[in-house]
Amino acid sequence: MRKAWVWILGVIALAAVAGVLWWREGPAAVIVVAPTRGPAIDAIYATGTVEPTVMLPIAPRVAARLVELNVDEASQVRKGQVLARLDDADLISTVEELEARARYAQSQHERIENLVRQGFMAKAESDRTRADMDAATAAVKRARSQRDYMALTAPADGLIIRRDGERGQFIPAGQAVFYLSCCAPLRVTAEVDEEDISRVHIGQKVVLRADALPGEVLDGSVTEVTPKGDPIARSYRVRVALAEPSRFKVGMTVDANLIVAERANALLVPATAVQGNALWTMSDGRLHRQTVRVGVTGSGRTEILEGLAPDACVVDSPAADLREGHRVRIAQPPSGGKKK
Repeated sequence: MRKAWVWILGVIALAAVAGVLWWREGPAAVIVVAPTRGPAIDAIYATGTVEPTVMLPIAPRVAARLVELNVDEASQVRKGQVLARLDDADLISTVEELEARARYAQSQHERIENLVRQGFMAKAESDRTRADMDAATAAVKRARSQRDYMALTAPADGLIIRRDGERGQFIPAGQAVFYLSCCAPLRVTAEVDEEDISRVHIGQKVVLRADALPGEVLDGSVTEVTPKGDPIARSYRVRVALAEPSRFKVGMTVDANLIVAERANALLVPATAVQGNALWTMSDGRLHRQTVRVGVTGSGRTEILEGLAPDACVVDSPAADLREGHRVRIAQPPSGGKKK
């Protein structure tokens, strides 16, 4: 009876040892993929806003009540066009009064001039009346200019992108009633992290996407990099010219990818397959750790510059306990690859 128990325990021990050996040496299940060829793009990501290249505020020089509005937002205007008028009744009266005074001063000067020529009055009287006439004329010009300021006119051809004022509203001096986009097409202003700004240069290609334009990819190019960064946001402002500015509207937010390098026929593997500067491959049912030189990583793919054969079977998402030479089996058919 004792011998039977010893025999049973021995069988159990051998089974346990065999299980451990199978666990250690038996084939592990892995997913393998084949490298693919495709574009590898090294890009700097930034977010930006569409804005006018030139935006001019149009504001009155004197405070007054707004009495006339001739245009609204989205109106195309021409240089010199009257956009709005402010209440100028008091100034009209002032101009008329000063014009009357100027006419009187001129008539007085002409009368004194005649008397001086006839020798009835001294030359000093003529000089005094001339000074009075010149002062009255200057006062008229100043009043007329102030009256003209009550008409808000377009300083250039362009588009009204904002209006801040209603009829009857009192507008303080210097407060903009209109904002005019003019003189140049729209552009994008993007914020680039200070760690990447050294790789940005004038003329650099930019790929743009906007939520307002789903499915569309539009081109641009870097035209300006501000020399002073924002120490709080730790970023630099980059201006981007748009290849198709008519596709955008002022205020749209965009995702901008500033292209640093682009290779059309790069060798690519899933980013999850790469661990530092190495990956695992499967050959003849066994694992091999392959040291590689990695290029661009992005969009779930990593570029391999050196160290990997184009027809290799690469282990995707390798476990941490994989060992060199360990026997493996394929857990599922590789997508686009082949078993080895």
